[in-house]
Amino acid sequence: MHVIWAPWRMTYVKDARKLAGCIFCLKRTTRRDAARLVLHRGQHGFVIMNRYPYNSGHLLIAPYAHVKSLELLPADCALDLIRMTNLSIRVLQQTIKPEGFNVGFNLGQVSGAGIEAHLHLHLVPRWNGDTNFMSLLAETRVIPEHLQATYRKLRTAFRLALNEPSPAAGLRRMHAAGAGARQRTRPKRRRGSKSPARRSGKTPS
Repeated sequence: MHVIWAPWRMTYVKDARKLAGCIFCLKRTTRRDAARLVLHRGQHGFVIMNRYPYNSGHLLIAPYAHVKSLELLPADCALDLIRMTNLSIRVLQQTIKPEGFNVGFNLGQVSGAGIEAHLHLHLVPRWNGDTNFMSLLAETRVIPEHLQATYRKLRTAFRLALNEPSPAAGLRRMHAAGAGARQRTRPKRRRGSKSPARRSGKTPS
């Protein structure tokens, strides 16, 4: 018999029947964000760590609105989810350097949604070899880093990333600078000036 220590699961075992309400319906106060493993709050949603992850760095991105399907979100809320997903990918790439990602929604219980009443997106970092004999034969996942250690690392990385310009913002500045340079170098025609052909009265051949 092999033993794998996962002490953080005791909280789930003891509180499994005590869950009241929706875990994705966060209060406005940020006082308990660290306890809830909230990494980032956006305008219309937030990024939170999965307490029972498939892999290290498994994140959930959810809207504040309590809706169960993507088409029920207003356009600005849906756009904010994509922005937070892009931010999360950038943070994970900088910190734990995965080789790929699984990104997606489980809509409805039959699709595997654990909490189907509140829409949330799964962002799972992947590495070559992360599906090994433990998951295939023993149906066991091994998470190499404690949740709190991962949280502290990612929380710091989110704060740093929010102070850095995004790649999209950099591209917009480059395009704006290029357009300004073209306008400055464009020759200006003086008022009342005529082409040489018109001044001489000759028609160009």
